[in-house]
Amino acid sequence: MSSRILIIDDEKPIVEILKYNLEKNGYSTIEAYDGEEGLKLAQEKNPDLILLDVMLPKMDGFTVLRILRQTMTTPILMLTAKEEEVDKVLGLELGADDYVTKPFSMRELIARVKANLRRSGINNGEGMSNVIIVNNLSIDLSKYKVEKNGRPIELTSREFDLLKFLVANRGLIFSREMLLEKVWGYEYFGDVRTVDVTIRRLREKIEDDPANPRYIHTKRGVGYYFSEESEL
Repeated sequence: MSSRILIIDDEKPIVEILKYNLEKNGYSTIEAYDGEEGLKLAQEKNPDLILLDVMLPKMDGFTVLRILRQTMTTPILMLTAKEEEVDKVLGLELGADDYVTKPFSMRELIARVKANLRRSGINNGEGMSNVIIVNNLSIDLSKYKVEKNGRPIELTSREFDLLKFLVANRGLIFSREMLLEKVWGYEYFGDVRTVDVTIRRLREKIEDDPANPRYIHTKRGVGYYFSEESEL
């Protein structure tokens, strides 16, 4: 069964181009032309991935994203015509998995769609237990669930994938470029700031003190790693 992608964009020519190319690559699509319609379809149809424009009538993309992230972990890629870094970072802070700036090449967008839908390429810790217990954290690899002190933590699919990868490779340091390749699946595209923001969001959710992390550490000038020990 093909993955279903919801396109939320008020520019009909762009929607038609996205629809044509996505269907050409084997995906099925749903289309919405304003924020309210897009929010409704996302909640009713439960798509596998959402392409969400920032500038939308009736309800802007950031508001749609904020509402969806209250209940959904579906991969969401923001489409933006803005170059300002603050807009990109805001989308990531609100829970977007990635962003693509207009005008974008269709090759780049399709690559990002595939990367966000793909899970098999991630080192999921073969040979490890399906449930990993690390002090007060419980990570269920098969059910995509994380608990802290017995209470569930809501992670986006990308946040979970990043945590899963780091835990499966605990103690090993990965540069931001390596994490983009291994977790996001980007060999040619991607902004390393995406990694920094996702790390920060993940720390805010699993760490008691995000400013002094116990689990996800930074090796200055090198990258990130998962460990219960002090910084290497």
